[in-house]
Amino acid sequence: MKTILSQHQVGLTIKRLAHQVLENHIQLQDTVLIGLQPRGVFLSDKIVAEIQKNISPALIAYGKLDITFYRDDIRKELHKANKTDIAFSIENKKVVLIDDVLWTGRTIRAALDALLDFGRPQKVELCVLIDRRFSREYPIQADYVGLAIDTFHNQKVIVSLNKTAKENSVELLDL
Repeated sequence: MKTILSQHQVGLTIKRLAHQVLENHIQLQDTVLIGLQPRGVFLSDKIVAEIQKNISPALIAYGKLDITFYRDDIRKELHKANKTDIAFSIENKKVVLIDDVLWTGRTIRAALDALLDFGRPQKVELCVLIDRRFSREYPIQADYVGLAIDTFHNQKVIVSLNKTAKENSVELLDL
């Protein structure tokens, strides 16, 4: 197993991503942040916490989206749904989707389908901690990237994010 981002690097990267989102969406007017269940929520919680250091939490529209039943690539398994928590309309809003790893693009494609149940956004942007660049099955790219890496199909990216800053890391595992 090879460490891609250490605990310190993960913290710096999350801070950078939060600041990049704020640079493009000053005061988050007409912008909503949505973490993708399950693993994207760990990252989105940390990004939102970082943003709250710079602007009032009351100005942040933050939700969590479960895309389990919108996926097209795990039909044979029994699906265990997570909780969707979006207490606002995304109609004509700028949406920033947040996920941990962008690989094939299937998760994001499913998220785009699921978003339509909550309104028609004006614009959708994507924020990811890790972009596994050369394995896309859909023409999807991230607007905010923590780290872009080249991987093989027989490798797995393991993102470990805890509520505290302890033991946060990103590692690459050869299967």
